[in-house]
Amino acid sequence: MKRLIKILALAVVLAVAYIAESAAQHTIAVTGGTGFATARPYPSQEMRFIWGTYQAGFSWRYYSMPRFVACFGIDVELLQRGYSFAPYSYLYEKKKDYKYYTRKINSIVIPIVWQPHFYLFKKHLRVYLEAAPTFSFNLSSKFYNEEEYIYAYVSDSEPAQPHEAIKEGKYHFRRERDNRFMYGLRGGAGFDLLFGQIEFGVRAMYDFGYSDILRNRNKYYSNNLDGVERPGENPFMLTPLRSPLDNLTISVKLGFRIGKDGFAEWNWKRPPFPKNKEVFKYAL
Repeated sequence: MKRLIKILALAVVLAVAYIAESAAQHTIAVTGGTGFATARPYPSQEMRFIWGTYQAGFSWRYYSMPRFVACFGIDVELLQRGYSFAPYSYLYEKKKDYKYYTRKINSIVIPIVWQPHFYLFKKHLRVYLEAAPTFSFNLSSKFYNEEEYIYAYVSDSEPAQPHEAIKEGKYHFRRERDNRFMYGLRGGAGFDLLFGQIEFGVRAMYDFGYSDILRNRNKYYSNNLDGVERPGENPFMLTPLRSPLDNLTISVKLGFRIGKDGFAEWNWKRPPFPKNKEVFKYAL
């Protein structure tokens, strides 16, 4: 954990040093927003969205000359992810009576962004799409139980038995059960209002997970044997084969363009290349 923080801090310092020496159309910004989180377990479960998740972070963008209609950027974000499902939905006749297990996860996410865009209103409005591969590390997690009892395994040879569930608490990551490093894809769209060197924007993003938050039970069978020490921390009687996480986030952005040069420099046209002039020489 300390090593990861040092690497991120060094990356931010190098990025700031590079930006300070760069020309116009490098933009740094702070972002913040909210949305919902869920998961796509396989086999499927009775799921519900977790509303009110948060996103906060820093972004850097490099906007190239107008003839290239895309920019490059890197973000560093703190994103809340998670999932909520009804482990024993078969015990209830109506969906409104389901009792849920909810897990919330705090993650550092680093998207590497490609952003096609265009300008309107004399370059005071930028409209864009975004696409990015994402890499993340799960820092911490909490869980919440609505069920009174959770069925937990005592041993391989005995069936699952009911145990009084822990209502909420810190989720303890275990190497044989949990993945901390994850990856996925992000897509989104938004717009920026440009006032001199200041930018204000709104964007919507969807994070589509490819890696799993829980390890595949076919490869790590012992991840199912949580025993009775902490019943309810992982209520899956059989850990899903797949468990990627998804997020939808709407956020606002306040940015600043490094350097006072603006779009006028982009409109500079290359002078025509002079042609060779043939001159008749009278002297021999």
